[in-house]
Parts: sequence; structure tokens; C-alpha cells
Amino acid sequence: MSDLLQTMSLAASGMQAQSSRLRLVSENLANADTPGYRRKTAAFETVMARHDATRPPGAVHQGLVQLDQSELKRIYDPGHPLADPSGHYAGSNVDMMIEVADAREAQRSYEANLKLFDQARKMSAGLLELLRR
Repeated sequence: MSDLLQTMSLAASGMQAQSSRLRLVSENLANADTPGYRRKTAAFETVMARHDATRPPGAVHQGLVQLDQSELKRIYDPGHPLADPSGHYAGSNVDMMIEVADAREAQRSYEANLKLFDQARKMSAGLLELLRR
């Protein structure tokens, strides 16, 4: 029974990590046209030891959010209020194709964790029913 509960906990940590990833992707997409905006990224970390009593070993959690330091796009628009004397201003470094791909991957990973969670929940409910008989 404890294995099923640990499986549910691990799947829940995966869903939480992917929902955080989707939130970052949506922030990036919303700010794709914001001058000077830098794409946000976050690495995921796996809890390997029991030093973190709030999470079982193997649980996933989001690391620190970092700003992508790649070069900002230079956009030519002499009428823009942020344009320099040459008529250029710094756009964002958000690539829509990468963000859409990241969103799809996060969505599919979330759904896979959800199915795993649901299957473990059904198995534990079935086990409890057998034990009650």
C-alpha cells in the first residue's frame, strides 16, 4: 500500500513541476512582444535522498527561475519611443516555436503523470476494498 501512496506522491510532484513549467511558458508567450523581456527558464531537480522530509526520494521539483541570457533581438522601428538614434530597440529573446514545443511537452508530461496518479489511486481503492472483505 505504501508503494502506491509513494507512486501517487511522485506523480503529483511531476504534475506540480509541469504546471510550473506551463506557467513560465505562458509568461514568456505573453511577453514575447515586450521590449527588453528575457525568456524565463527553470531546471527541474530530483530529490535523491531523504534529507527533504516533505518529499519522497525521486520526487521532482522546480529549481530557481533564471533569465535566458541570449542576445535580445534588435528591431528596427524609428518611430518607437525606445528606439536609439539608429532607429533600433531591443526586443525580447522569446522564440514562439520553442515556447509552443515546451508547452506541448509539459502538457503531455502532465497528462502522463495524471494517468499514473489515477491508476495508482484506483489500485489503492481496489486494495482497500479487498482488505475490507
